[in-house]
Amino acid sequence: MAHPLPLSCRTFVGGDWHDTAGEPVPRHNPATGELVALAPRNTAEDVDRAVRAAVDAFPAWSRALPAERSRLLHRLADACAERVPDLAAAITREQGKPLDEATGEVRKFVTALHYYAEEAVRVFGRTVPNDAHGFTSIVEQEPVGPVAGIVPWNYPIELIGWKLAGATAAGCTIVIKPSEYTPGCAQVLSECVAAVLPPGVVNLVYGDGETGRALAAHPAVAKVAFTGSMRTGQALLRTVTGVTGLSLELGGSCPMVVTDRADLDAAVAGATRRSFRNAGQICIAINRIYAQRGVYREFVERLGAAADALRVADGMAVPDADVGALTMDETHRRTLDHIADARDRGASVVAGGGPVADLAPGLFLRPTVVADAPDEALVMHEETFGPLVGVAPFTDLDEAVTRANGAPGGLAAYAYTDDTRETFTLARGLDFGNVAVNNVDAGIMNAPYGGRRESGFGSEHGHEGLTSFLQLKHIRLRHGAT
Repeated sequence: MAHPLPLSCRTFVGGDWHDTAGEPVPRHNPATGELVALAPRNTAEDVDRAVRAAVDAFPAWSRALPAERSRLLHRLADACAERVPDLAAAITREQGKPLDEATGEVRKFVTALHYYAEEAVRVFGRTVPNDAHGFTSIVEQEPVGPVAGIVPWNYPIELIGWKLAGATAAGCTIVIKPSEYTPGCAQVLSECVAAVLPPGVVNLVYGDGETGRALAAHPAVAKVAFTGSMRTGQALLRTVTGVTGLSLELGGSCPMVVTDRADLDAAVAGATRRSFRNAGQICIAINRIYAQRGVYREFVERLGAAADALRVADGMAVPDADVGALTMDETHRRTLDHIADARDRGASVVAGGGPVADLAPGLFLRPTVVADAPDEALVMHEETFGPLVGVAPFTDLDEAVTRANGAPGGLAAYAYTDDTRETFTLARGLDFGNVAVNNVDAGIMNAPYGGRRESGFGSEHGHEGLTSFLQLKHIRLRHGAT
């Protein structure tokens, strides 16, 4: 069911939609300026109603047979699969990524729902030997309770999926707050939820940071699962109470190491894809590249040519464009500031370097490569979150590992080498939660995904993405048998 524009978003609580007081918050297409969605700015009272709905739904949902939760999550996946075009179009209009890329995001969301539908029936306990006859200890896993899922705008449906699917498969109910920049796709998702899940299992509230703080601080929330910036994550740490569970995926400055023994064709292709996909607005985007001196100049030249060959366009008008619009003015300005800073520090721009004049006033930037970037350049130690990558030479692996580990954040790192010793030296030396060697897909659905250091703690994906919403219970039974 396609919606007329602007898409009207309504708070989704207890299986139904509710109007809220106050003027709606507009969202405009960053490529065209068109008004595409209107969403409420939910108050603390609205958040309380949503949490109470999750609390009321929790007893029945947590006691539901895992097979029943599995069945309903499979049904939700099927319902969302029927709405792929609507969900993808909403993402592109609000967030800016090309339509084909948005379609891929929604399909990955559907895959996550099916995956966790299967994981729902794989929650096992164990028995533990006792030190006396006549006793048996049983260890069970139980859902933690109602949870909050706070998600950003760069992958607005897929990142909801990681939290929604894992939490509900575990037997938790959830209140989700999407980004104020991408409310419309969440509205479409709520229509799928309403058709399948019992009331109150999944609820959605809208708003900015104030709404998120009210949700995170709510005393009835048992756990907060958050994806976003390091700054916001650190603030969230101060918001939750000391007894509220918390997982944080905070991104960071992700490095790539290319050695003299790398397959340069593969390295250039990987660097191009992971630096500029979604206009660089990815938590695991490559921010900085260290190439060994024997291949440095050739690598820089080829990466610059590959970046210049990427097609930048309005993602609705050109669904298969390589790079779409940036989502927000702040990211657009920060990327330009990082380019200017690199130039001021002696780096050279070998590709891109500024806006796309033909697409003004849309938030479009040409994919940019800066070479000979010193470690002091912002692009080499801060997360740009835009279509910019810095490149610098290195001499030996110890130097490369030290410099790669030297910037804040520890989410993902990449390396290209065809040498076995170098492979394991880099894989073990890079202090990141995810290390991809000779590929740039640092996360897959059935393996744990999470960061270290400033990039947060806790895992999503894999069985860990479900067990993170569970808590242990020890039952010690005296039965008298010997």
